Amino acid sequence: MRVSPSQLVPGCVLLRDVKGKTNKPIIPQKTVLTEKHIMILSKFLIEEVDVSERLAEGTVFKPKGKKEEITKTDHKIEDSNQPITNRSFEEHYLYVVENFKKLFKGWQNTVPIDNLAVRNLILPLIDRMDDIGSAVYALHQYADKKDYFYHHCVSVSILSAYLGKKMGYQKGEWYQIALAGLLSDAGMARLEDFAFIKEGILTKEEKLEIRNHPTYSYRMVENISSIPYTVKLAVLQHHERIDGSGYPLGLSHEKIHGYARIIAVSDIYHAMTSDRYYRKKQSPFQVIEELQKEQFTKLDPRVVQVFVDSIAKFSIGTRVSLSNEQVGEIVFIEHKHPTRPIVRLDNGEIITLSNNKNLFINEILST
Repeated sequence: MRVSPSQLVPGCVLLRDVKGKTNKPIIPQKTVLTEKHIMILSKFLIEEVDVSERLAEGTVFKPKGKKEEITKTDHKIEDSNQPITNRSFEEHYLYVVENFKKLFKGWQNTVPIDNLAVRNLILPLIDRMDDIGSAVYALHQYADKKDYFYHHCVSVSILSAYLGKKMGYQKGEWYQIALAGLLSDAGMARLEDFAFIKEGILTKEEKLEIRNHPTYSYRMVENISSIPYTVKLAVLQHHERIDGSGYPLGLSHEKIHGYARIIAVSDIYHAMTSDRYYRKKQSPFQVIEELQKEQFTKLDPRVVQVFVDSIAKFSIGTRVSLSNEQVGEIVFIEHKHPTRPIVRLDNGEIITLSNNKNLFINEILST
């Protein structure tokens, strides 16, 4: 019987290996599926599997009703009478992305930024800090190529506010950091379509034009009296780098506002972990290692370290998938290498990731 993972129940018996993109079995045939197996199938985006018509215990398998797919483009929370804050975090997030897209389309048509509308949209999501804490390493999974830009703006806002909290900022400042993160790319509304949909390599002229977007963003918020000056500075400076190699002003070290330093890390992280038209996504934990390499040159080392500590906060028993699509659980965490713990694979093999530089954690499956 061929069914989707959403129709499976614990006790189903696989008739064929479930294979990933590398053609290696994720779950071998004859496995009696558990809730963890079903979750893994969902994480790997497996569309259908072959299972026996009878469960392991011998009773007839009755597939669960197939859940309707919720897409990121046609999700309509507005149709529900239930308050948005009572919905799941993912539904709330998608609602914010969809409505931010509408605001941005207005900015592209020279509609001025309505700060009250922006705050009313993003701040209720930021208030869900406990939910954010459990979703920070999964935000990139919500994005798609078509609407990547809108997901990016919202995710940078969320990640930046979360980092602000972890760094000891007060709640009012989380809000300011979130607002700056959301508006930092507002100036992209002044660019042509190439900035959003071009699949090939950008020309030199196009790259130079994109480098103007922080200035455009600043000009769009400069005269809005209800937006704090610190937010405006962060919007202008979010692409500046500690070593002076950033833009638009080439600022360095203490001349870069603390909010901008936070947004810089969040911006790089989400961009590198998301699928875009011209670049494939990377593993969150591979990206974290890249951030660590730049923490003493381009990025603020304190921000990077807090981010690493927050994202790579594993516990013994955490289920993970690796870059070779093998699955296992963490059995030991090395303090000096938080992104490279020791993993026991489902086949019993023990792998020390700190000794396998070409292998890394791809996703967290369960904690």
